[in-house]
Amino acid sequence: MASAQRVSHEPAFILHRHDWSESSLILEVFTRHRGRTTIVAKGAKKHTSNFRPVLLALQPLHIHYTLAGGRNTPTSQAGDIHTLRGAEWAGGHTLPLGQSLLTGLYLNELLMRLLARDDPYAYLFDVYASLVQLLATPSTQAALPSALRGFELILLRELGLLPDLHPPAPSSPADPASNANNANATPRYLLSPEAGLRQCRAEDAYAHNALPARQWQALAQALSLDDAHSYRATVAACADCAHALKPQLRQLLQHHCGEPPLRTQQLMQDFLELSRS
Repeated sequence: MASAQRVSHEPAFILHRHDWSESSLILEVFTRHRGRTTIVAKGAKKHTSNFRPVLLALQPLHIHYTLAGGRNTPTSQAGDIHTLRGAEWAGGHTLPLGQSLLTGLYLNELLMRLLARDDPYAYLFDVYASLVQLLATPSTQAALPSALRGFELILLRELGLLPDLHPPAPSSPADPASNANNANATPRYLLSPEAGLRQCRAEDAYAHNALPARQWQALAQALSLDDAHSYRATVAACADCAHALKPQLRQLLQHHCGEPPLRTQQLMQDFLELSRS
């Protein structure tokens, strides 16, 4: 009988965990080379388990696991579940706290909802890892909005869900979101889940968040760069428009996630309202 195939020293982050038995956990894991993977951590809930202090969300790990196929390995409707053999903290940063923690849980929910199992996204993994490190670094929080918009854009691009960001030819020279009497106003554009990038109309719910063509073109150019430069350039392009991009990208992401609504969105809103009270 052939021995079970093992995966060793795989960079990974835990996206979600839930009980499998009184002593074991099922883990949804984002790995660098194998994408989103489901793994059972047998005995992880026991007080004597070496897994207990390690299997935490938003922490860089190296994991070792055996590919599914054994008699004692559970299965699910989505496919086989592999067996965890070892896990070590890869170091680098501590757990994000407060608003940063909620933001990290939002990232995890997006990946859980949008990534198919066993599809590798090595570059997306690297972008996610750099953003999680930013979340855990209090001194860099000012850069977080543009970094988060950059991650959302890269995620949509990598999954083939991002519409073309090159603005279409304007149907009218006037910008309905600005002074209607100014015939020389620059046309502005919105990102719509149904229509992609289109010229803004006065009745649009997010008309005040519409961007001029030059900003969309800068985003499109940044996203077209090779992996060594794309994320950094996209974050830089988001610096002046992160606030305006936020509702447009959230609407597009929710559209592709489907129902139910993203739970972490409501948690983040509740947290902000509580902090203001």
